[in-house]
Amino acid sequence: MDLKEIQNLIRFVAKSGASEVKLEMDDVKITIKTGSEDTKETTYVQQIPVNTAPIPAVPVNTTTQATSAPDNNKDEAPKSASNTESNPNHITIKSPIIGTLYRKPSPDKPVFVEVGDTIKEGDVLCIIEAMKLFNEIESEVSGTIVKVLVDDSSPVEFDEPLFIVDPS
Repeated sequence: MDLKEIQNLIRFVAKSGASEVKLEMDDVKITIKTGSEDTKETTYVQQIPVNTAPIPAVPVNTTTQATSAPDNNKDEAPKSASNTESNPNHITIKSPIIGTLYRKPSPDKPVFVEVGDTIKEGDVLCIIEAMKLFNEIESEVSGTIVKVLVDDSSPVEFDEPLFIVDPS
């Protein structure tokens, strides 16, 4: 089962209103749980493949994203970060899964990447914990980290932007 099929299954379960769906195949076991009406709706996915290879981050070119609304406050100086996001050459690396993002391999270690770091394809950018499984998120592009869009130990959704990379 590939990532697209899992994403479609998540969407289907979320729209159906089911509270839990379990799917077991030869090499994959998936459980999708949605939160009750009392809590904020959340979808959890657990995939246990036969071999546990790191999950690659899916780079997305920022030109395919919708632009943000213009800032109505004319007194503020424009932020340089907004200029980097509008650069059509920059690539946005998005979360391939839902979970809690950790920028460090452990609390006493330094972060995997910082703004200005040069990365290459296959470098670990962060870890996302999903259902007690720690998934290393690897870069599928080479370049320089322009912006880090998430904080350490913060929850992330599927397809949420994590890093902006300048591939040049």
